[in-house]
Amino acid sequence: MRGVVFTGDRNLEIRQFDDPTPGPREVILEIKASGMCGTDLHLYRASADGPGLLGADIGTTIGGHEPCGVVAAVGSAVGAQEAKVGDRVMDHHYEGCGVCRHCRTGWDQMCTEGATVFGINGHGAHADYMKVPVTSLVPLREDLSYVTGAAISCGTGTAYGALRRLELKGDETIAIFGQGPVGLSGTMLAAAMGARVIAVDVLAGRRDFAKSFGAEAVIDPSETDPVEAIRELTAGEGAHKSLDCTSSGEARLAAIQATRSWGMACMVGVGGELTVDVARDLIFPQVSVIGSWTFSKTIQTDCANFIASRDLPVERLFTDRWKLDDAAEAYRHFDGGSMGKGVFEL
Repeated sequence: MRGVVFTGDRNLEIRQFDDPTPGPREVILEIKASGMCGTDLHLYRASADGPGLLGADIGTTIGGHEPCGVVAAVGSAVGAQEAKVGDRVMDHHYEGCGVCRHCRTGWDQMCTEGATVFGINGHGAHADYMKVPVTSLVPLREDLSYVTGAAISCGTGTAYGALRRLELKGDETIAIFGQGPVGLSGTMLAAAMGARVIAVDVLAGRRDFAKSFGAEAVIDPSETDPVEAIRELTAGEGAHKSLDCTSSGEARLAAIQATRSWGMACMVGVGGELTVDVARDLIFPQVSVIGSWTFSKTIQTDCANFIASRDLPVERLFTDRWKLDDAAEAYRHFDGGSMGKGVFEL
């Protein structure tokens, strides 16, 4: 089978691998859609001689952690109620010990023994086939496409998980910094939840995209101080909640400072740093700052159900669709800051 391997310094290779065979509690997925995530760029841009994100061994692991496809084979100890050939599934792209308190509640990425993250330190979905534990499967509803399932499997699911962490309510205002795929997903989902969305991004195309997904107001932080602009839009109070999807220290600080007293700011972008004046930014306004790492298997299911019940246009996030053999061109394009999201359709 084919598999895309990031080899460092903005290079990749499409290599031939043996077709995988399942262990007793494993299944083989025939990949139908594999999304491109901003986290992939950490591996794509990594030094060929240095360590990759989360211990990734640059140059050996198949990339891609937004898997969606069909069960092609099952292991000898997989029950028919767990998975059978032909099932349409997403994958919760982690494997933990299976018995710690995090794994037992569907948060395998938080495993106390350490987790495999498929596409980073375990073979991922930019391939014809992918071997995964049966416990990582999440059913894909018939009314959702494989491409939508791929989005839910990381980027869109990450936005939904963050909004759940924020306990966003329909009568609240949320400021979302960064309107890449995760930020746009957050804008679409938050608007569907009834919240008022203020979207912040330096790219005009992304701001227009955010409006089409339900943002009531958009801000260009290169032209306007976003903190002042958000306060003007909220009668001087600031947003009830904020979500940073940028990994920029400057944007993260602005997200916190644009949040009103007793509000909450959530960070989901991987990488970068944050420096705050603890008294001014946190203690005196009594603002809470939280991190959110993707989602549990239950939340992944909830996200899919929410999207289906409201018929949300998730596929519009994918402005670029590629074949696996075009991976080098796809990642050059992605690395250049393309407006939307890319996906490999197999």
